Amino acid sequence: MYKRILDLNLSSEETCFLWGPRQTGKSTLLRNLFPDARTYDLLLSDQYRRFIADPSILRQECEAKGLNRTNQKTPIIIDEVQKVPELLDEIHWLIENRGLRFILCGSSPRKLKRSHGNLLGGRGIKYELFPLIYREIPDFSLNKALNNGLLPRHYMNKFPQKLQEAYVANYLQEEIAAEALTRNIPAFNRFLEVAALSSGEIINFNNISMDCGVSAPTVKGYFQILEDTLIGRFIPAFRKEKRRRLITAPRFIFFDIGIVSQLTRRGLVEEGSELFGKAFEQFIILEILAHSSYSGRNYPISYWRTASQFEVDIILGADIAIEIKSTDRVSDKHLKGLRAFMEEHLASCFLVSRDPQPRKTNDGILILPWEDFIERMWENKLF
Repeated sequence: MYKRILDLNLSSEETCFLWGPRQTGKSTLLRNLFPDARTYDLLLSDQYRRFIADPSILRQECEAKGLNRTNQKTPIIIDEVQKVPELLDEIHWLIENRGLRFILCGSSPRKLKRSHGNLLGGRGIKYELFPLIYREIPDFSLNKALNNGLLPRHYMNKFPQKLQEAYVANYLQEEIAAEALTRNIPAFNRFLEVAALSSGEIINFNNISMDCGVSAPTVKGYFQILEDTLIGRFIPAFRKEKRRRLITAPRFIFFDIGIVSQLTRRGLVEEGSELFGKAFEQFIILEILAHSSYSGRNYPISYWRTASQFEVDIILGADIAIEIKSTDRVSDKHLKGLRAFMEEHLASCFLVSRDPQPRKTNDGILILPWEDFIERMWENKLF
């Protein structure tokens, strides 16, 4: 059992949405935080059939209990709410007329948007649950994280490949593919593989369209589905530049390293390999994305790359630059991107690596062991 950092503190006053990909631990978190809450799980066929036939049952049951703002002790939880979008009209009424609080949990806000579901007029606070992060795992193993991924069941399992295989086959290649509204399932499955191979890289929609045998607009639509269902997200290019010509295409990163491994069939990630370097970089980026969300800062995250191939992996806002290298001995060649960025921008610069001790260069770049970087980030010592 892992103690999650996300605490849903605003649920004591407001209705909240809790989104996150399947198996990130949303239901477990809610059970731990609200063991006595009235819960409706729409993955249960009987619950689903009741509400799909008559969504007003929810209002009727709340009215029968006499629930209102003053006597409600815990929020009402509706798990997988996107399966019955019509429920949101009833929930909206109960919020407005009875002052009730809900936690509306699901894996795909896309389904609600696509069906023009009632998103409560902006009244719902949005939370997102990520896979496990470093601080949530006692005796954290970097090697295990880079090979198993950080979905809770996968990380702790001795044979995670079977779980990863089931996740890809039963969820990504069936349920997420259904979001594409296409009969060309082989093309979408091929797209998943190519997109995973490109995870963390700058996206060229035309090249991927040729690899998949579909049009570039279709590929853009597929990526949008992955983003809407929280399977991945775009990282935009940093655009504030005075002299250098910049690359402006976005990067895309999948939500879990283990799922990338399964989609690409890349096998064991071994220390010192090119795969290790890519997986390590994505691990750090995912930690940064989780911190941005969990801390409530929601700071802009971008990357910087020039046409002359200078690059910095992550820019936070406009004044923190972070380069990520899996080496255990940082040298000047690893600092070229940060130094090019510093020539035109006043920024705090960090290089995250596997160096054994922190050190600082003469021009002010702080080289941090990855554990040290993550701890400083969570203690808000980077900002």
